[in-house]
Amino acid sequence: MTGERLLELLAETVRRSVLIGSLENGIIAGLDLEGRLFAVHKNKVLNRVLPSSIYGRCSRAAFLNPGGDALWPAPEGTYFGYEYSTGSWRVPPAITGADWQIDSTSEDDSNLSSPDPDTRTLCAEIDLVNNRGIGIPCLFRRKICIENPSASGFTQKVIESIEYIGSRTIEEGEFLLAPWSLCQFDIEPESEIRFPLPKENDLWDLYASSEKQRRRERELCIVDPQTPQRFQLGLGASVPWIEYRCGSRFKVRRSVLDLSSDPRLIDIADSDPGELPSSAGTKLSCYCDPSGFMEIEGCGSSPKKLVPGTIASVCITTEYTIL
Repeated sequence: MTGERLLELLAETVRRSVLIGSLENGIIAGLDLEGRLFAVHKNKVLNRVLPSSIYGRCSRAAFLNPGGDALWPAPEGTYFGYEYSTGSWRVPPAITGADWQIDSTSEDDSNLSSPDPDTRTLCAEIDLVNNRGIGIPCLFRRKICIENPSASGFTQKVIESIEYIGSRTIEEGEFLLAPWSLCQFDIEPESEIRFPLPKENDLWDLYASSEKQRRRERELCIVDPQTPQRFQLGLGASVPWIEYRCGSRFKVRRSVLDLSSDPRLIDIADSDPGELPSSAGTKLSCYCDPSGFMEIEGCGSSPKKLVPGTIASVCITTEYTIL
């Protein structure tokens, strides 16, 4: 899909959007599409786009996944997750229906009469309810910057943050809350995932075993994303980056810089909401789906407790290189 067509599609479906950078090297942000980001190079959208999910609307009947790059709260399941507050899996309507805005209070965006076209900060108020039934009102922010634009690609740098704006203190043992960025792509022939070999205990499966999908090549782990059943790998703190090669078209590498003063990576797994989280702290992850798409993910840390104004933040760089 071209960037021009995606902008037309968003306009046709009455969804606001903003272009950061340009259609040569830039990001289309869907303000009425969960604040999702779609990378564009030479007018070609690099992320997965599912037009049917943009034409439709999420409801109690179904969650429609439009693709792109989304900021979600972690964890997904377990005792403290945010996708099972009703007992069964669902994406909360506070996320799917969030009113994302350009943050005019941001220092970078204060001069809106002549804004930097390569930088924007988006924000949305999102009230979360975890699996314990505890309400956590939040302000989500995505500070987005386009760096090193060229004929061969660019770098998308995003500071992802979740600020607790509630009035009471939520103590350790009542919650977990970390910013979690999920970046989606189509799986094409000869696609593969790469990352440096992890230290012991810094690689694990979140669903069924992915051992048949993995192989070692020198100091790299190579993963085949084409699969008859879904699988997801969690990667711990020793792994510096994860890369997806989309066939012969492009490669995309994600790195994570934790901005917490006291880093505490958490278990993000889609586990039973009655289970306590494991001790596995996820920094990076890849999810592969038999329907033909995959995600490379980056995660920040959870604070030990939430007092009004507490911010959990992480800087995620996504380098797009045309092959």
